[in-house]
Amino acid sequence: MEQIEKLQNEALTKIADCQNNQDLNALRVEYLGKKGPIQNLMKGMKDLTPDQRPAFGQQVNQLKSQIAQAIEEKREALAKKELQEKIESEKIDITLPGRKPVVANLHPLNLVCQELEDLFIGLGYQVIEGDDIVSDEYCFERANIPKDHPARDMQDSLYIDPNWLLRTHTTAIQMEVLEQSAPHLPIKVVCPGKVYRRDDDDATHSHQFMQMEGLVIGEHVTLSDLKGTLEFMARKLFGQDRQIRFRPSFFPFTEPSVEVDVSCHICNGKGCPTCKGTGWIEILGAGEVHPNVLKMAGYDPDKCSGFAFGVGIERVAMLKYGIDDIRHFYTNDMRFMEPFKRFD
Repeated sequence: MEQIEKLQNEALTKIADCQNNQDLNALRVEYLGKKGPIQNLMKGMKDLTPDQRPAFGQQVNQLKSQIAQAIEEKREALAKKELQEKIESEKIDITLPGRKPVVANLHPLNLVCQELEDLFIGLGYQVIEGDDIVSDEYCFERANIPKDHPARDMQDSLYIDPNWLLRTHTTAIQMEVLEQSAPHLPIKVVCPGKVYRRDDDDATHSHQFMQMEGLVIGEHVTLSDLKGTLEFMARKLFGQDRQIRFRPSFFPFTEPSVEVDVSCHICNGKGCPTCKGTGWIEILGAGEVHPNVLKMAGYDPDKCSGFAFGVGIERVAMLKYGIDDIRHFYTNDMRFMEPFKRFD
C-alpha cells in the first residue's frame, strides 16, 4: 500500500507540472503502459495471500483510474490554455488605422490613349473601335493599297487565311465608318486600337503596338484644317510652345501626304540628344484623303474632301515620359508602372 501511495503522489505531481501535450503523452506511456510501474504492481499480486489480493487489486485499479483521469483533465486544461494563447496572439486591435490597399496606376499607353480620346472628343470627334481581325479588302484595298504594294507582303502582315488577317493599322476601322456613313457628312472619328505586323522586337520596334488614326470628311476640308488640328494636339500633349511642320511623304490612302514633326519639347527646338540635334521630332503621318478612297466608299470627291492622320501611341508615350525602350510597355514589370500617374 505504501508503494501505491508513493506512486500516486509522484504521478499526480508530474501530471500537474506538465506544460505540453508531448510531455503528457510521455507520462501516460510511463505510468499506464505495459512496462510501467502500475503493470509491475499487478504482476506482484502472485506473491500475496488470497485474502490480500482483492483489496490490493482494488487499490491498483483506483490508482490507474486516478492517473488516467488526471491525464485527461490535464489534456483539456492544456487545450484551453493553447486556445487562449492563440486568441491572445491573433487579437486584432481595432484602434489601429487600416492598411491602405495597393492600387495600380494606369498603364502609360492607356494614359496617352485616354488623353488623346478626351482631346478629340472635346473637338467633336467620335471614338470608334473595331475588330483586331479584319478582311483584306478593308485593311488594304479600300485604303487604296493595291495587290502589289509592299505592305501586302506576307513578311509584313499576319494572315490567318488569304482573306483575313490581324489588322496592320486601324485604317480598316475608318474604311468601314466611311462605307456605313455614306453619303452623310460630316464625319469626324478617331479609331484607337492595337495593330500587328511581322517585325523583330528591339528598342524601337514591336510586332504589336497601338495606333490612333483620325478621319475627317466634309465640304472644303483642307490641309490647313489638318495643320490646325495637329498643332492643337501637339500643344496639348507636349506643351503650349510646340510648333509643327509638314514634310512631303507618300501614303497610298492620302494625296498629298505629309510626315508631321513637332518642335522638341526638351530643348524647345535648339537641338538635343532627344531630337538628335535637329530641334524636331517626327510624331505621325497624315494627308488629304485620296479621291479613290472616297469613290470606293460611295462619295463624290468633287463635292467633299477630308484628311486623315495616324498617331503611334507608343511613340507619343516614349517622347512624353522619356522612355528609351518600347519593350518596357509589354514586360509587365510593376517597377516600370510605379512612376506613372493619371493625367488631369
